[in-house]
Amino acid sequence: MDLRIFRKKLMTLVLPIAFQQFMLAVVSASDALMVGTIEQDLLSAVSLASQLTFVYNLFLAALTIGTSMFAAQYWGKGDRTSIEKTLAIALRTSTAVSIAFFAGTTFAPEMLMRIFTSDPVLIGHGAVYLRIVGVNYLMCGVSQIYLCIMKNSGFAARSMAIGSTTALLNIVLNAVLIYGLFGAPRMEAAGAAAATSISRAVELLWVLFELGRKDRIKIRIRFFLHPDRALRRDFWRYTLPVLGNELVWGGGFTMYSVIMGHLGTDAVAANSISNIVKNLVVSFALGLGNGGAIIVGNELGAGRLETAREYGGRLCRISIVSGICSGAFLLLISPAVLAVTDLSPQAAEYLKWMLVMCSYYMVGKYVNATTISGIFCAGGNSGFGFLCDTITLWCFTVPAGFLAAFVFRWPVLAVYFIVNLDEIVKLPAVYRNYKKYIWLKDLTTGSEEKKR
Repeated sequence: MDLRIFRKKLMTLVLPIAFQQFMLAVVSASDALMVGTIEQDLLSAVSLASQLTFVYNLFLAALTIGTSMFAAQYWGKGDRTSIEKTLAIALRTSTAVSIAFFAGTTFAPEMLMRIFTSDPVLIGHGAVYLRIVGVNYLMCGVSQIYLCIMKNSGFAARSMAIGSTTALLNIVLNAVLIYGLFGAPRMEAAGAAAATSISRAVELLWVLFELGRKDRIKIRIRFFLHPDRALRRDFWRYTLPVLGNELVWGGGFTMYSVIMGHLGTDAVAANSISNIVKNLVVSFALGLGNGGAIIVGNELGAGRLETAREYGGRLCRISIVSGICSGAFLLLISPAVLAVTDLSPQAAEYLKWMLVMCSYYMVGKYVNATTISGIFCAGGNSGFGFLCDTITLWCFTVPAGFLAAFVFRWPVLAVYFIVNLDEIVKLPAVYRNYKKYIWLKDLTTGSEEKKR
């Protein structure tokens, strides 16, 4: 294997995707931090309301991972028609999910907020945010799926430009609408929601423009209305375990917010900031996993299994080093985070130790994002993540967190320590599964044989 070829693929795929993930994390951070400078309760409310977007993104993540499984391998095989069929299958589902989330957040926001908190002030602020941000879901269902296709069809840098530019627009609009700059109305939490929806509208228009350009993968109405049955069967065979994995993991992660959300506003505020910082630092891990899946998938689709195996090994080693460096970086910036956040003394004390705990979390997150969401899914080994997260979260960390918080009444930081063990607990099982090399599989051969 030519090391220069691998490095080139790493630079042209992983880095653009990682930067796009970072910009998305910055947008989430700006939503919470800007409203947090107005009032701590606004910070907590927006952070809790954003959990609905988090759950919605789980569905999109499963669909984009499933789309990448097939698009990457078909791109390696040179089969554009099958990529267009895959795109149509993914869009049918993303549209239905988007409509459901739009209806819920628009017409029943207070009921949804009560899942996360019983504080009437937080419920009121969060409901205002959700009513406005709901329209965002209708647009994301199309734009995010197509941006995923662009990453898998030779336009990762262009996809990054679209996502990053609209993210930057979102940040600027956040400042203008939250604080009422340049003559705009001061909307506070509602301004954060409006900024998100406007930037997503721009993103969708840009995606539609790209869709009409020459040499782009197209949305074919005939494939949308009449999907390829064999490909649809294979798509859901490998995507359903991913969806199960995302819901199991995301449901567990949401339960962490529910647990912390009932430990007081200081715990909610500190947890909100720690999650923001964690997501910013973890963004490269998501890029490594997504980009790595494309790199490995291209080789598997082209039938170069030994090269795919070697690429997987290199990506794993990069993930370990990156996780260690990211944990050290998080510790390095912790004093600055504490200096710029306007929290109560108790919340600041919680945050200081939460950031320390996040540092060891980074190693596990980088390795697991690269393997479970990246390498394993590239070859259709998607069921492992579902099984692993079901056992880790729902048989260990979530029950232990509930017992620690509501039965034993342990201190906030002890509860936080427990709910941040999941990524570390997974590592032995992940290593064992990796070494079995079940993920070295060409997914396109099954569909091709069924067509004959």
